[in-house]
Amino acid sequence: MSYPAPKPKPAELPQYLHRRIPCTEGAVRAVRFNVDGHYCMTCGSDKSLKLWNPHKGTMLKTYSGHGYEVLDAAGSCDNSQICSCSSDKTVILWDVAQGQVVRKFRGHAGKVNCVEFNEESTVIISGSIDSSIRCWDCRSRRPEAIQIMDEAKDGISSIKVSDHEILSGSVDGSLRRYDLRAGDMCADYVGSPITCVSFSRDSQCLLASSLDSCLRLLDKDSGELLGEFSGHQNTRYKLDSCLSEKDTHVVSCSEDGTVCFWDLVEGSLTLKLPISKGVVQSLSYHPTEPCLLTASEGEVQVWRGEPLEEDGGSGSQ
Repeated sequence: MSYPAPKPKPAELPQYLHRRIPCTEGAVRAVRFNVDGHYCMTCGSDKSLKLWNPHKGTMLKTYSGHGYEVLDAAGSCDNSQICSCSSDKTVILWDVAQGQVVRKFRGHAGKVNCVEFNEESTVIISGSIDSSIRCWDCRSRRPEAIQIMDEAKDGISSIKVSDHEILSGSVDGSLRRYDLRAGDMCADYVGSPITCVSFSRDSQCLLASSLDSCLRLLDKDSGELLGEFSGHQNTRYKLDSCLSEKDTHVVSCSEDGTVCFWDLVEGSLTLKLPISKGVVQSLSYHPTEPCLLTASEGEVQVWRGEPLEEDGGSGSQ
């Protein structure tokens, strides 16, 4: 008996477990690929930041300097620096090779939820529960922020940065996009507290997830609602979402221990990937390959688009 060939779309998705990486930092608050997808960073409740080779499952370095749990991190464009933020209200710039603090930025009045570099990695952009976005000059010795954006009426939960735009999501239910070239700001009101925002890979669309268990895809220029995606659970926690490496699927963590994939065009739930018994809080999609990192219950899981046969030390399903 011959079996039909598998459908091409699910085969593109990272649905096979390649590796589990136990993290010794307690709960993993965030996992982030670096710019080329060769390494990743994990942020821990033990106040530390760790650098990994997730494809081999090896830890390369630990960075300690925050006073409370680390909530987010990002790698620079040349992989020489990392920025991180914490519940201790600070943003830290790290030297990757030395493992040392280069600069510590203070100015936020509450915990800092999210952090990103600009495209040239000369400026760090941070978003805080204090309702502000602050820009920090990595090259200057000045301690204060070079720009403050405080239009939000509640905490900033997520930020993403393109070559000339800053996208932010707030607990006030609004998605705000700052055009740094034109010097203006556009806002789209979603209604429910926003937990995560993303640009599509082609920068034409915006994705926002919110606490009504719904993800919305918006046209960046017009603000038109292009699609809604539901079937996951997100009513209590700040969970990550994103688009796949080719903009074919919408991906989101879920509070029921799964990661959900929707077809971008059809809006249908394509895959519900079981990760753990607890909340899947963070994920990071490889920039060019069908490879996904997920974080749950004190470990990071590495998922790929094809089963791994030669490495007997990794699980597959």
